[in-house]
Amino acid sequence: MSDETLTLTVPHHDKLGIIHCGVTHEGLVVVAGDQKEVADGEEVVFERTGKVKRNGAEYTFAKVA
Repeated sequence: MSDETLTLTVPHHDKLGIIHCGVTHEGLVVVAGDQKEVADGEEVVFERTGKVKRNGAEYTFAKVA
């Protein structure tokens, strides 16, 4: 983990800087209160905060510059 990325698995949560991130159950991520479904191998973008890429059971959260 660096200051720019955070990797989580189900059912964990943490902070990426000041942004709350979490994986509530398989395929569902939450970033700063916004929820999205993420399929294996897919990357989704949260406009104001960052993006999440799923690789199997690992979800990598990254800040958007």
